[in-house]
Amino acid sequence: MRRPALYSTSARAAATPDATPADAAAAPAASRRARMQAALRRGFTGPRGLWTALAVLALMCAVLLALQLRPGPRVFTQEDIDAAVVKTLQTVPLPSQATKAYETIRPSVVRVTSYVRKSRLPPEKAQAGRKSGAPQAAPAKPVNPADDEEVELGVGTGVVIVDKGIILTNLHVVQGAARIMVTFSDGLEASANITGVQAENDLAVLQASKIPDDLIAATMISTQKLAPGDQVMAVGYPFGIGPSASAGIVSGLKRSFRSPEGGHEMSNLIQFDAAANPGNSGGPLVTMEGEVVGIVTAILNPTSARTFIGIGFAVPIENAASAVGLSPF
Repeated sequence: MRRPALYSTSARAAATPDATPADAAAAPAASRRARMQAALRRGFTGPRGLWTALAVLALMCAVLLALQLRPGPRVFTQEDIDAAVVKTLQTVPLPSQATKAYETIRPSVVRVTSYVRKSRLPPEKAQAGRKSGAPQAAPAKPVNPADDEEVELGVGTGVVIVDKGIILTNLHVVQGAARIMVTFSDGLEASANITGVQAENDLAVLQASKIPDDLIAATMISTQKLAPGDQVMAVGYPFGIGPSASAGIVSGLKRSFRSPEGGHEMSNLIQFDAAANPGNSGGPLVTMEGEVVGIVTAILNPTSARTFIGIGFAVPIENAASAVGLSPF
């Protein structure tokens, strides 16, 4: 006959008859901690413990000394900064002043194209053709409306002076046009209407029918401090090509000019030698900071050729801004 198994009771179990299984599981862990604490106490007693303590103390001292001797962050002096700037200037080419001026003004420069019916083409245009090569003669007899196509009257330049699409250009660029189109720097084309003129300064104000979302207006600056010798740049569409930039200097101030076509005399003009040709009319004359000081309006050429020989004229921006009721200075 099999006898039932007998289990002996340990001293701990006898001492704690109500111990739970969780208490039983925790007992070995507590026992291990107790043994480790006892071992640590024994390790720091006696000769061996003394040497152990000294070793630990020496290690701590070495760590503290290393931390004290570690070099801190370097403090840069003005000489260090100057040397770094000089090295950068020697190794990294910087854009020229003209480049910065062009990039500043370019988003505000627009191409202005005027159109008219062939039958309405002015006689001088019909005989000489357009600047960009248009029809050579106006019809001598009545034109069939079906054949009276729209032709390009002229190409010029404009500059955005208010980011709502208000543009300054020359009056002679758009005068007599049946339709005006402007092309912004991002390629957007829009029709435009004349909203104001200042005939005495050959200026016209245009309002574009639509504008780019990120249209940037040019910055204008007073001509009060402008002096002969100051560097300037003309930006526009000479012969319809562009935007093109040409740099030069202010050649003189308060100049007068009468157009060869027998127009009225304009005065208080800026004379400059940055190359300008047909198509530059209405474009901005800017400083090397890209700020507009004038609107290119005429070139002087004593011959019958309408090309640049070294003297151009611009209307001061104070006069030009007054054409739209602005008083920026």
